[in-house]
Amino acid sequence: MDGGSNAAETLSCARCGKPASLQCPKCVELKLPREGAAFCTQDCFKASWSSHKSIHLKAKLPSLGTDGAGEQKSDLVSDGWLYCLRKGQSRTPKLPPFNWTGTLRPYPISFKRIVPAHIDKPDWADDGIPKVEPNSDLQHRVEIKTPDQIERMRETCRIAREVLDAAARMIRPGVTTDEIDRVVHEATIAAGAYPSPLNYHFFPKSCCTSVNEVICHGIPDARKLEDGDIINVDVTVYYKGVHGDLNETYFVGNVDEASRKLVQCTYECLDKAISIVKPGVRFRDVGEVINRHASMSGLSVVKSYCGHGIGELFHCAPNIPHYGRNKAVGVMKAGQTFTIEPMINAGVWRDQMWPDGWTAVTADGKRSAQFEHTLLVTETGVEVLPARLASSPDVFPWLNK
Repeated sequence: MDGGSNAAETLSCARCGKPASLQCPKCVELKLPREGAAFCTQDCFKASWSSHKSIHLKAKLPSLGTDGAGEQKSDLVSDGWLYCLRKGQSRTPKLPPFNWTGTLRPYPISFKRIVPAHIDKPDWADDGIPKVEPNSDLQHRVEIKTPDQIERMRETCRIAREVLDAAARMIRPGVTTDEIDRVVHEATIAAGAYPSPLNYHFFPKSCCTSVNEVICHGIPDARKLEDGDIINVDVTVYYKGVHGDLNETYFVGNVDEASRKLVQCTYECLDKAISIVKPGVRFRDVGEVINRHASMSGLSVVKSYCGHGIGELFHCAPNIPHYGRNKAVGVMKAGQTFTIEPMINAGVWRDQMWPDGWTAVTADGKRSAQFEHTLLVTETGVEVLPARLASSPDVFPWLNK
């Protein structure tokens, strides 16, 4: 480990996000970005080594490109990196044929990351199949959480927030979404939690990374983020028997004004929706608030995906559509927990699915943004369980106004 030499530059630990002054010597030798090679202590460096060292290997490999037929070169295939198919249940060394709607393409993905045996796991962790969730009566009945469940959800959502903040600190041009997934995975494990998306219905990674025209459920892969991209990182963790879920959309370098307005409007859609949450409010009213604000900016609201109940189950009742004139049933009651997670498109609201079976993209190839919180309905209003912390990265300019 090398000590940092630039006292004026404040770096964050690649593992835990604390202020860091130590540098990985191999990263220094390879002239890799300082931000991803900084650690606060030798212990953090040692704990991250098993996955951190993969950065050194990737730096030595040729970058991915495309040949004349449009197929990406398989530079990483020899190292086990393959394209994802069938919702994560199969792989292929070649780029799947598809009528792509925008400029983004999938890249090969790395191996499934390991979860230590001591971590408490949901029932899909080993075989990819949820057992309790699909047949639970909570798919049809909105649960009122007990004080014990609420306290566990507060703890879990705090961890989820800290994990997402660690991912946010990684975002810059040249970083791959796989590296973001590594940080999410390691931070989750370090907190004693399980990354809920990992192997959920065979999803192959520990978080979702949705870039540009990807609406949701993008799979972290070998593509490097480019200046001008926008990226949503969606984190859910499982801890003490409950799940905590949130996501945010970030700017990569210098982003055009239209994309900045899209992301800010999406943030405001969630904020306005949260402001109406309290006992007695109809679930369907959430979509009316979001649709009204998005429409005023000339944007559209995705209809294919909705907010959901959450707790000991990852997804359950209620379903909360984000679009207007929806037919969601029921009213909010104190003790309920659910997510609101509007997906807002620059163009049409319709979506298409990539060959991997997970990645939803805009039908016209235009950009999409999303924000999400897990919410608790209280007797007088709402508590945002994974609310931003004083230590959260300062990445949204409108919050400083």
